[in-house]
Amino acid sequence: MSDLQTKVMELARRRGIFWSSYEIYGGVAGLYDIGPIGTRIKNRIVELWRKYFIKDNAEFVVEIETPLVTPYKVLEASGHVENFTDPIVECTKCHNVYRADHLIEEMAKVNVEGLKPSELDKIIREKGVKCPKCGGELGEVRLFNLLFETNIGPYTGNKGFIRPETAQGMFTSFKRVYESFRQRLPLGIAQVGRVGRNEISPRQGLIRMREFTIMEVEFFFDPESPGEVPLDKVGDLSVNILRGEEKVKGEKPVQYKLREAVEEKVILNPWMAYWMGVATKFVSALGIPQSSTYFEEKLPHERAHYSKQTFDQMVLIGEEKVEISGHAYRSDYDLSRHMKFSGQDLTVFKKYDTPKIVKKKTAVINRDELNKEGKEFVKTFMQFINGKSPEEIEEMINKGVKVNDREISKYVKVLEREEKVSGAHFIPHVVEPSFGVERCLYLTVLNAYKEKEGRIVLSLPKQLAPYDLAVFPLLERDELIKKAKEIYNHLQEKYDVIYDDVGSIGKRYARVDEIGVPYSITVDPTTLLDNTVTIRDRDTWNQIRVEIERLDEVIEKLFKGEEFNKLGRVVDNNE
Repeated sequence: MSDLQTKVMELARRRGIFWSSYEIYGGVAGLYDIGPIGTRIKNRIVELWRKYFIKDNAEFVVEIETPLVTPYKVLEASGHVENFTDPIVECTKCHNVYRADHLIEEMAKVNVEGLKPSELDKIIREKGVKCPKCGGELGEVRLFNLLFETNIGPYTGNKGFIRPETAQGMFTSFKRVYESFRQRLPLGIAQVGRVGRNEISPRQGLIRMREFTIMEVEFFFDPESPGEVPLDKVGDLSVNILRGEEKVKGEKPVQYKLREAVEEKVILNPWMAYWMGVATKFVSALGIPQSSTYFEEKLPHERAHYSKQTFDQMVLIGEEKVEISGHAYRSDYDLSRHMKFSGQDLTVFKKYDTPKIVKKKTAVINRDELNKEGKEFVKTFMQFINGKSPEEIEEMINKGVKVNDREISKYVKVLEREEKVSGAHFIPHVVEPSFGVERCLYLTVLNAYKEKEGRIVLSLPKQLAPYDLAVFPLLERDELIKKAKEIYNHLQEKYDVIYDDVGSIGKRYARVDEIGVPYSITVDPTTLLDNTVTIRDRDTWNQIRVEIERLDEVIEKLFKGEEFNKLGRVVDNNE
């Protein structure tokens, strides 16, 4: 960890933002408690995400909730049972187990993301990578499945998993949501929920965890008629993009307007570009400057098994980069797989404006000829053509394909007919923006961490601060405490407010600075004389004196972004 990250981890423990779970038993890697202050910030991050991804897109996005426990068949269909793996390697001497790709990257300084176990093995031998703990030889690289396995109910045969993503619940619920949402595309299904991934080597605090919260949208659309993509909202937004082909060459990200990125096919799908734009605005609202972010395209061997194109939204922290969100064009992979494994129809019927005359090919069995053959041949022939499309059968006829030395053209032919159709069934395509909540929390706090005159200030965006305001009596005098509590009780009707009368005023200011409270209101002896209070700004430490009857008006203006020093009489900090 960098010095900054170490300082943030210490602040987080001390001020109740987050800490390692089960500390009294030594802690468990990859599991973290979110403390009372951290929970308040986290909840505000989730609500901010809901604003950008759901409320601002309410015409086509709805939110649902699906179970944490997922049946085996669901994740078998999704490909996770087979493909949700990471490479591991074990020391032959001390038997410590490491994630192979991370170990190589750390010790040999080689980017090996997405390489096969055999390729990782080869690099370990060529680079002489040894066990970092004892210097022993490393064994053979193998794959480890990251799914947390469980049983559903008391029966051992009813296997399930803790979901590794919220997406599959949204795919399996797609038809229900579609039918209840006016049977209209495009349709976004959003979800915020807990997931579990049995990470091999959790690290960097909240960056790589074994249990965390995901905020995802599965956005369904007709690939032939995707609807009106509201690129006017984000099209002129400039973003930094590192294309896969440029990444291989060691190039740096290039700035594009999102509209240009779509026109030049840098981003394959305009809906994905739209959600990348929304994500850019959301991350900026977390207080992370756009100059510190870019979208990195994943190479084919780096992409998840379901993805046609993927961009990771990266945040730069010094020399390091951390993924804050993933954007995948999943095409029709998930719905197609669930149709195949469940036997249920997950297609959507698209009605044409006017009926169309289409030519359709049909395979017709010549029963007279086929029945002249023995029962065994009939059975073999029917098994051979079963499940094949008319086009496939026609191609085999043209190639003179035979079954048991007899050409199939004798027993089947393909006819073409014209039909009037009023519409067609199709499987929607999907783009997916996905965020980890705890990563957002960590990167927001990391970016907000400042040091000023030997003290720590957490300069969070106002809408993410755990409390909007703090109220203090300057001294522990009954009349000051009474007045401060009156103000506190009044402000609580509209704002989240913290009250503190313990310790010196300097220590109380320091405490609220460290948890990111934007403004502090102090009741002092002058208040009892002229009915005014001081308001202190967290970031500048400037103070203004304001009449209590104007307090509501001034606070409202502060949260609208009006200039602090113009809203009251500026106070000398030595007063």
